[in-house]
Amino acid sequence: MRETFGTHKRHKATTMTSNPPLPAETVLLIVDDDQAIRTLLADSLGMHGFRVETAANAQDMDVMLARHPVSLVLLDIMMPGEDGLSACRRLSQKGGPPIVLLSALGEEPDRILGLEIGASHYLTKPCSPREILATVRAALRQRTDADTRASRAFGFLGWRVDFAAHELFDADGMFVDLTDGEFAVLRAFVERPRRVLARDALLEAARGPDTEAYDRAIDVQVSRLRRKLRSRGDEVIRTIRNEGYFFVPRVVRL
Repeated sequence: MRETFGTHKRHKATTMTSNPPLPAETVLLIVDDDQAIRTLLADSLGMHGFRVETAANAQDMDVMLARHPVSLVLLDIMMPGEDGLSACRRLSQKGGPPIVLLSALGEEPDRILGLEIGASHYLTKPCSPREILATVRAALRQRTDADTRASRAFGFLGWRVDFAAHELFDADGMFVDLTDGEFAVLRAFVERPRRVLARDALLEAARGPDTEAYDRAIDVQVSRLRRKLRSRGDEVIRTIRNEGYFFVPRVVRL
């Protein structure tokens, strides 16, 4: 018998859970009040190299989105509290990650409504693991293609930076003003996260390859950038003595 997801529905309160972090750039968030479905989906997609986070409802989803950059949301519609359609509309209006709706509501009006309010795809339960995987990959490809054509946006610790638009927003959606030099240093960090960057490499990124390597100049840029990124108290830029700087958070393409 072929394995499918969504063959049953249980309405009981569950707590937000997450899998151990994987060394992967693509992060999926599964939002479903059925713990069994969350676990099956997380296990299935995790086998294909995705880092998977889960949430039991829209409120937990918001908490996860504030804590972790997410590349795609798999969202159930029929949930206690705020339903999936309302959550989908809200995320889409904010310009959030692509959304794949999963629902037992498979009539044409239901599917059309889901797509019209912002979902990139709509899957009707029950559906096979292969169909879900193919849909996730298709949605991610579409977002990657759109990013390539339009902007280069990345996320870390709830922050969003768009290098094409030259914009940085904190986890509350507030615009943070950076100088050109600070923005160039941030770009060097975001494009090379979780590795030590020497001062001369950062200085070249900020001012060009012909700049003389005055170490203290880049220290000032990093210090100013660090202060602006400290609004939530998270450590973002770590100083590695005698080596350079280390960008601490995981970074994902949005």
